[in-house]
Amino acid sequence: MSVVAEARGFREAVGLFRTSEALQGAIDELLSSGFDRADISLLGSEQAIRSTLGDAFERTDLEDNPATPRGVYVSPDAIGTAEGSLISILAYVSGVATAGVIAIAGGPLTMIILGAGLAGAGGGLIGASLAKLVGDHRAADMHSHLAAGGLLLWVRTWHIDDEGRAVGILTRHSGRDVHVHSLPATAAAHPSAAETPQ
Repeated sequence: MSVVAEARGFREAVGLFRTSEALQGAIDELLSSGFDRADISLLGSEQAIRSTLGDAFERTDLEDNPATPRGVYVSPDAIGTAEGSLISILAYVSGVATAGVIAIAGGPLTMIILGAGLAGAGGGLIGASLAKLVGDHRAADMHSHLAAGGLLLWVRTWHIDDEGRAVGILTRHSGRDVHVHSLPATAAAHPSAAETPQ
């Protein structure tokens, strides 16, 4: 933590978004305006919220509660890459393994090629199913937050100038109840302690 940040305490801007498009627009502008990806966090999953805060939590208290579980921001591009990797890796491994088994068994070249192609297609289908699960899980989290009132976005602000820029960006992208708050020193010392992957 910088000397300036230590002197003014651990502060962050927070805003509530009613659509995933508005949230993504705010994140894109934050990143293009010099904020670091590590300084951006989103509301954790409903399961993480309930296991941390119990069933009696108030949704209106989540944005300023330091115990609220958070998820790290993962860009749509990174999710697309992960989905594509699942498909291609499983297709490749299945095809190569099958070709190897047929070759070891002494099968003809045409059988090796055909077997590798069929196994690769099967592996690709399994990979596509797993990739769909990854996308569906993220979509389900977004939908549950939207149904419960909106998507929360926090931005760590290390300098006073950052506060004004962050509030301006969140507001420009239809953020509601946009404000800056301070967190206890324990959260400042370990800001990622409550973070969970989304």
